[in-house]
Amino acid sequence: MDEPTFIDYVTLIFSLFDQFLQECQTELNWYSERYWYEHKTLIVFFMMMQQRRIVKFKAMWRWLNAHTLERQMLGFDNVPHRITLSRRYKDLYEVLQAFIEFLGQSARQLDERFESQDLYEDKSLFKAGGPVWHQSDREANRIPPKLRALDTDASWSKSGYHGWVYGYSVHLTCNGAGFPKLAQVETGAYSEKQAIGDKEPALLQRICPRTLTGDNGYTKALRIRAWAKAGIALLTPAVKWVNGRYASAYHRFIKRPRNARLLRQRRTAIEPIFDLLALILGATGFQKQLASHRLVNVRTCLALSVLTLQIAMIANSIWNLPLRSISSIGVALA
Repeated sequence: MDEPTFIDYVTLIFSLFDQFLQECQTELNWYSERYWYEHKTLIVFFMMMQQRRIVKFKAMWRWLNAHTLERQMLGFDNVPHRITLSRRYKDLYEVLQAFIEFLGQSARQLDERFESQDLYEDKSLFKAGGPVWHQSDREANRIPPKLRALDTDASWSKSGYHGWVYGYSVHLTCNGAGFPKLAQVETGAYSEKQAIGDKEPALLQRICPRTLTGDNGYTKALRIRAWAKAGIALLTPAVKWVNGRYASAYHRFIKRPRNARLLRQRRTAIEPIFDLLALILGATGFQKQLASHRLVNVRTCLALSVLTLQIAMIANSIWNLPLRSISSIGVALA
């Protein structure tokens, strides 16, 4: 069975990004001539560095100096300074968010498995690199003298699978096949309700799904009723929302066969996707510890992993490979 090569992936990403620019250039203001290096070139380069587990910008700079052929294939006329690489990496998060949303919608034309009618929402925690900052010290803004390489941007949150985690969170929207539609990266303590509120404009005005299914953390009566008026059913178990006529009507609604099926399928639709993101990052420990530090870097790091998964799934569709396989893109970019 033929598999896409490095050139195939680069060509695919460049082509998709050019389409993205053509459709969104009037809405976005960060595509100005002040950028000497194109966003698409840096996106592919940073995806390669992520696959090769190279996280230090000085090491990236050395890699570019040592690999002239690959540098030219990516479109670098010369080697960016390591400070330029660091600055552009930190600035890339909003670009990646917008590109992920664009691919989430445009891919529907390629494969019916990339549909946007029934979506799923969930949060996953990733442990911060380095030691943890105990909550008592954090609240007092006190760093113990022997604590080195502490990531002070991270925060504590509790996972049902991993217990208390000091780190960051990925708030992911995907469809039943696991194809990402939206991604948001925050510190660990950022709640599900906050994140879904941030995503409301995209969901209600641009994507307009028929249903969005989440766990109990997304239950909010006012939002459920407001979304229903907009034609979108927000499905959650609503374990604690049981009193009153609206709650009773909602529980009857989620017990309808189709809605009950969507609630049952949530775990198989979205939860395995977080494991794929961890594999892309090489964060395979118990609490999926990251190599990157500080929110500004972690945002780009995790958004790149979501984009990598999107590109892998699009290429798998084109080359008739298993949809959720990430081995081909991992081999090609490594």
